[in-house]
Amino acid sequence: MTFTQWRDRFREWRGHRPFAGGVLLVLGGAEILVTMKAPLPVILHVGMQGLAGYLLPTLMVVCGLLILFNPTQRLFYSIIAILLSLGTWLTSNIGGFVIGLLMGAVGSSLSFGWLPDQEPRQSRRQRRKETRTERTAESVRQDGPLPGAGKPA
Repeated sequence: MTFTQWRDRFREWRGHRPFAGGVLLVLGGAEILVTMKAPLPVILHVGMQGLAGYLLPTLMVVCGLLILFNPTQRLFYSIIAILLSLGTWLTSNIGGFVIGLLMGAVGSSLSFGWLPDQEPRQSRRQRRKETRTERTAESVRQDGPLPGAGKPA
């Protein structure tokens, strides 16, 4: 398989799922996990004996992967992920120094708002142009190509 074939297959796969949201969620959870391994003077708040500090970001990563590989259940996973992201504020160094919390919140919001098989948006200019052509075509159908053509003078 050549690189261009692989790239085209990946683009098609990526187009059928909330890719940006899932990746942001995985990266946010990974960032929070990395900040949990920070040296003790940098750590602001360990929280709940450390277990929840590792559990919530791990579940964020799992939800992000599930959103990527099972997009049909994206609504459920994104709701769970936003709750997990907000929970890291208390349990994991203020949500990975706020960066991981924001990445998780934005990723889960993008996943929640993603719609499969949605038509691409049209600009106002394009919609106006289409309505003008429809009106012109309709008037030509009603009046004929030339108004009053075929009638005796």
